[in-house]
Amino acid sequence: MSNSQKAPLEGIRVIDFTQIIAGPYCARLLADCGAEVIKLEPVIGEHMRNAPPQRDGHSSYYGHLNAGKKSVTVNLTDPRVGDVVRKLVAESDVVVENFRPGVMKKLGFDYATLAEENPDLVYCAISGFGQEGPRALEPAYAPVVHAASGLDKSLGEFEEESVPPRTSGVYFADYLAAIYAFGAVQTGLLSRFRHGGGRFIDVALMDSVINMLVFEIQTSQFPLDWKRRGFGPIHAKDGFVIVTPITQNNFQRLTEAIKRPDMLEDERFEIPFKRSTNWNVLMAEIEAWTSKRPAKECEEILMAAGIPCSRYKSTGEAINDPQFAARGVMQTVTDGGGSFQVPNPPFVFQGGGVGVSSTVAAAGEHTRDVLQNLGGMSQTEIEDLLSEGLATAHDMETA
Repeated sequence: MSNSQKAPLEGIRVIDFTQIIAGPYCARLLADCGAEVIKLEPVIGEHMRNAPPQRDGHSSYYGHLNAGKKSVTVNLTDPRVGDVVRKLVAESDVVVENFRPGVMKKLGFDYATLAEENPDLVYCAISGFGQEGPRALEPAYAPVVHAASGLDKSLGEFEEESVPPRTSGVYFADYLAAIYAFGAVQTGLLSRFRHGGGRFIDVALMDSVINMLVFEIQTSQFPLDWKRRGFGPIHAKDGFVIVTPITQNNFQRLTEAIKRPDMLEDERFEIPFKRSTNWNVLMAEIEAWTSKRPAKECEEILMAAGIPCSRYKSTGEAINDPQFAARGVMQTVTDGGGSFQVPNPPFVFQGGGVGVSSTVAAAGEHTRDVLQNLGGMSQTEIEDLLSEGLATAHDMETA
């Protein structure tokens, strides 16, 4: 992170109760923007610390989602811990949590309780279906939301009717909700600074995915009598490419690049609507050209002609693209297992001040410091918690 300018959220303190993906990623983005993020983890550490890939017992998956945060490992059900957590929140600006609705109230950390001591608190709750409604208490991981929202069926719209929805391990709902929550927290802070008072923010994974399905929502209300085009792979000599000659200019350049001027006179392709209706036929014509050439060559020729085209790359190939290096997208991060690469936020501030931290805290690394200096506990009180197994610290002796 560049130090030429102050980070946008410098001076903002966030108490992070989150686990797994959506909540941690939201809070990491806040840390990337300069906020002090204090992550409250279970005594044994957050669940994702055990997620692969690991190096020497340290999860880079966890580190990717939690770089730049302080780590405090405590048992939130203990009354003494509860008292000190409420003190921490009273001296903070933001709370982010992603428990199932009702859990935070049982713990005594719900918005109504915490806002009594800190009326300026911006409190963001992330859940599967939202804090209210008939499905609010139902458990929901991202794949469930993908199925329930219509996302999976929409992605399978261009498959044969007998083909079931595709299996996927990319958790769109979690990351979408995290990004919406990140933006909502910024808006809550701006509202506080401009108008005074805190805000309770309710972010649902389901609502986040639904907001992405613009075309699908509208056609569910106003059905079309034609099937829209789908964008997908066509064969190259050694793999696959995707080509998207959507505009008239794209299409004209395409016919020049593949030396098929006759396609300009083909009534099936003469205007955008007709090309869309006959998209599969158009792709077959283009595939006759791409299938005779390596994918990289297809990409180079078509992109040079101004036609959107790409090879199908692995993520490893993508992050090693020179464009990523030129933009400084990837950042080296270090934890107890060594170094690994993590992408910076997908926005760049002129002058710097925004970027993922270069370190990942060990579980309980900041327990003593935070409980004493921010929570007001004495060293004796902290040692009592540690000896009773209600908190852990990174510097404790291990068997």
